[in-house]
Amino acid sequence: DGNVLQSNSEQDPSVQARQRRRIAQLEEKLQVLESGRAVKARHMNYYMARGRAIRRVVSLFDNIEDLVGENDRRCDVDDDDAETTLDQDRLQIGYITFTSSMCWFMKKALEMEYHDYLQMLKALRQGADGAQGDDTSKLKTLVAEWVNREFKPDPPVDPDDKHSRGFINDACGRLLCPAELDWSNPAVRAGIRDRSDGYIVTDLSFLTFLYEKYTANPEDLEEGLFKGKILVQGYKAVFTSPSSAKDIEGDGDGLDVIENNRRAKRSLRELKVKKHVRFALSSVTSWQAVDGDFDYVQFWRTVVDFFERPPGQDARRRVDRLLEWWTRKVFGRKCREELSSEAKASMSVNALAQQRAQRDD
Repeated sequence: DGNVLQSNSEQDPSVQARQRRRIAQLEEKLQVLESGRAVKARHMNYYMARGRAIRRVVSLFDNIEDLVGENDRRCDVDDDDAETTLDQDRLQIGYITFTSSMCWFMKKALEMEYHDYLQMLKALRQGADGAQGDDTSKLKTLVAEWVNREFKPDPPVDPDDKHSRGFINDACGRLLCPAELDWSNPAVRAGIRDRSDGYIVTDLSFLTFLYEKYTANPEDLEEGLFKGKILVQGYKAVFTSPSSAKDIEGDGDGLDVIENNRRAKRSLRELKVKKHVRFALSSVTSWQAVDGDFDYVQFWRTVVDFFERPPGQDARRRVDRLLEWWTRKVFGRKCREELSSEAKASMSVNALAQQRAQRDD
């Protein structure tokens, strides 16, 4: 009898209807969950994509959490005149650059739950680190090509093998040599390779590849500094395109953005390339903050301070001229404003307008 009742209940249309509704409800919930996961994944991809700019335009080494943490610390301090360290000031400058470059961040941070906010910071950091890895990998091959074309070493620098670079390679060694030393001197080459006293290469030296024509003036070490050809090539390869780095003679092609250059120090984008070029020239196969006696973090800070902390007004004007030189070199200069009224009137657009007007008269 029990089997008969069970069979009847299974065939009862109302039971089947309830089961179908239940299945539909479960399918709807599953769809909502899957949709939520998809939306969350899209959000994380969005933040990772936005985070790719952080290492390029905000801060090369500082994590986004550290930038936000320093700003929060300052907000919690009641005394506006409280003393801060140089490192804290650097973090705060990075935070200001970050929020001004990514205006959407503050609004999103206020709208989010704390867990989602932490996930956003994590995604931004992942995007930043991913972009840095991509740029380093890109320049690893390109720098080898540029060195081979410029110096024609024998044997040439292998684009796939970093063990053949560094000071054991004569061309790379010349570019990595401290500005105060002469790589052409055999005693200097031997001392650097043996890491002898007086020849140890650290972040306290400006390296030859930073200088125009790869030559430093010992009497004026600022002359030609940060005008090295390989620096411009590295910048254009990262921020415009690898093909644009092939020809850097003369001013670049494009718009005159010198005024943008002066705003916010151009976010010190060219500073980031200096570290990447140095790493690409070295024999180190994987990224690390300290390469032997050379501290990349301190090297980067030295370069940043050169631009952001000039000792006086004359030094500030020289920095501004250097930034203008970089802008012209990469993006070119607009000449439209320099055209005379006569020159503009003779051009075909204006000439045609005048001819049509005369015919109507």
